[in-house]
Amino acid sequence: METVKIWVQGIVQGVGFRPNVYRIAKRLGIRGSVKNLGNLVEIIAQSDENTINEFIRKLSYEKPPVSKINSIEYEKINSSGHFSDFKIIKSSLNSTGTSIIPPDLAMCDNCLKELKDKNNRRYNFPFIACTDCGPRFSVIKSIPYDKNKTTMDEFPFCPQCLQEYENPMDRRYHAEASSCSICGPSVKLYNKQAKEIRTENPIKKAVNLLDDGNIIAIKGIGGTHLVSNLEDDIILKLRKRLNRINQPFAIMSPDIKTIKTFADINIYEEKSLESIEKPIVVAKKSKNYSFPDSLAPYLHNIGVVLPYSPIHYLLFNYTNQLAYIMTSANIPGEPMLINNIDILKNLNTIADYFLLHNRKIANRCDDSVIRYVDGNLSFIRRSRGYVPAPYDLRRYSKDLNILSLGSELDVTFTIVKDGFGFVSQHIGNTNKFKTYQFLQEAIEHLSIITSTDNFDLIAVDMHPQFFTSSLGLELSKKYGCELIKVQHHHAHGAVLAFDNDVDELIVIAADGVGYGEDKTAWGGEILYTDIKSYQRLGSLSPQKIPGGDISTKYPARFLLSALSKEYTEDELKEIFKGYVKFFKYGEKEIDMVLKQSEKDFNTPVTTSIGRVLDAISVALGICGKRTYEGECSMKLESVAFKSNSNLKIDLKFNKHENRPVLDTTAILKEVIEMKNKGLDIKDIAKAGQYAVAIGLAKMAVDAAKLKNINVIGGTGGVFYNESITKTIKEYVREEGFTFVGHDNSCSGDGSISLGQAIIASVRNR
Repeated sequence: METVKIWVQGIVQGVGFRPNVYRIAKRLGIRGSVKNLGNLVEIIAQSDENTINEFIRKLSYEKPPVSKINSIEYEKINSSGHFSDFKIIKSSLNSTGTSIIPPDLAMCDNCLKELKDKNNRRYNFPFIACTDCGPRFSVIKSIPYDKNKTTMDEFPFCPQCLQEYENPMDRRYHAEASSCSICGPSVKLYNKQAKEIRTENPIKKAVNLLDDGNIIAIKGIGGTHLVSNLEDDIILKLRKRLNRINQPFAIMSPDIKTIKTFADINIYEEKSLESIEKPIVVAKKSKNYSFPDSLAPYLHNIGVVLPYSPIHYLLFNYTNQLAYIMTSANIPGEPMLINNIDILKNLNTIADYFLLHNRKIANRCDDSVIRYVDGNLSFIRRSRGYVPAPYDLRRYSKDLNILSLGSELDVTFTIVKDGFGFVSQHIGNTNKFKTYQFLQEAIEHLSIITSTDNFDLIAVDMHPQFFTSSLGLELSKKYGCELIKVQHHHAHGAVLAFDNDVDELIVIAADGVGYGEDKTAWGGEILYTDIKSYQRLGSLSPQKIPGGDISTKYPARFLLSALSKEYTEDELKEIFKGYVKFFKYGEKEIDMVLKQSEKDFNTPVTTSIGRVLDAISVALGICGKRTYEGECSMKLESVAFKSNSNLKIDLKFNKHENRPVLDTTAILKEVIEMKNKGLDIKDIAKAGQYAVAIGLAKMAVDAAKLKNINVIGGTGGVFYNESITKTIKEYVREEGFTFVGHDNSCSGDGSISLGQAIIASVRNR
């Protein structure tokens, strides 16, 4: 007879891990106990050696579907007595270690069967959940993860639910979100005047209203959606009310078979759509796509998602619609609304009706969005379904508490505790006051559930005017710790290195903007990094941005300034006769921009590839005004997607401040001249994208040879562009180098905070 102490580390709390251990132990006749210790489960197992070895093997192979095991360690211990049975020990407030709370997860197959079973007591119950599915992160208020520490504390169990909750052999043993129609939350339907509409079945009534053309705010797991049908006039009405002129709407369909009737879904996309995380997947429109153009204007792809909550499944129970628009319910630029009173008050000029429930949301959590780029998963937004599952950063630091605050747009923050990096849910644009408030509230809450009450380091972006940088300074004073400033693209590169388990690489950083060491706006960079430090080895040619941010909204200003290096003023005025409509103030603005560029008045400098792609887009008449982030470049990609041409643009390289630079003025000039020759717009669009991609790839290969580095990686929002990514990847590989991209993190700014945390860890170990 042997006694062994076993420690299982990972996502093992709130996922049914202890009852699973209990069931395996009972099956094998093992005696002992199991209890939670934060991010560890501690098991005492007593039996013969062979049985214990079999038990340890089964812990890995028969784990609950939601759990994640990072490690299993064990040792033999001396035991003076014998256990009479195997027991589950209740969670203790004195548990050690960092609690790892699982994310909100989509409804499992077992719950779905019960939802549809007329003989089941949870038939059509819109809050059905078990240990394998349902809300976790969105309902937890503090640790340990027990019902009285969640927003389910307002719904005491009925006798039947309590019996399930206390039975280790039951699927709902310690399922904190479990309930039924007797003891659980309820859903109600309201009109614009916040008056309840009395109806036997609020969900069925809501569907009837949707199909009649109404817009409904529907409260879900981690927030609220605005939902409508896909008729053109309804979409346009929703756009007008939301003031979202062109930004594409995501849609939800009842099943994968339906999605395949209008979108081309590959095996990777299908797997993600049907996963327990249920993200929105950006997929290509198929030849049979027939929804109104107003749904995703001028784009070749569409965001699709499958139902992930019981309410979603019940919606499609009562309709024959192929899909509904399912978009976040928020005032533009502000966080998604989660409080019933706020929803009714702030959305009554947008929604016609409100389908709300009375379960409070402790943590708002937007839908995650992913895209497969040349076969590889790329997170556009890592949020619901993934947060707060941590990254293992123990190779960089095990004993530092670090808080990093990200950038300004698509902000997340990261808390590092015990070597694990907890990246927050999507926060958003922190130059909006309510979003900035949300950031501070989210930091406080994630600190509570990770048991973090102090920080050794605070990391922020180098940009001196970011609200996140100001908050970092304030918090560093509060905690009496060092403030570390991290260059934007260096942070991108550190995440890329971590994601691919490499210690150094050449980084192609391609995005809209990142504050550089020289106080200019970087965005088309070739960097070398060993994570701790970096070198700038190449870039796009510096260009003026007349008026600063106004040129990012109206890219014709940037195009005009860039071309002023190649054409006379008279030639420019002649060329830009066809672009007057893309200037907010018409011809007089053209004169003003030329004077600004000539006199260097309010003309910040940038090397951004985002600005160049926007300029190509406006040069081809594709998009002349940005109404949402990345709009002009995304529409350029969609036009280029239709081309089968091999049209090429000759590249010119120069030297600037002792580094090679790609001459982007020459590319823009060639685009204009090709258009004037009458070449097909889609072919020029493809050639323009190809030119900047190959230019960056060539400089990266040269840098890799210079530094004797074999790995080249791509990061930044431009790497969501499949054509650019594929072009760079193929060139790099043809030259004999390894190309890497993001796999479990964001190419865009959603992972900047993770990169900052990694760099802070390495600099201080």
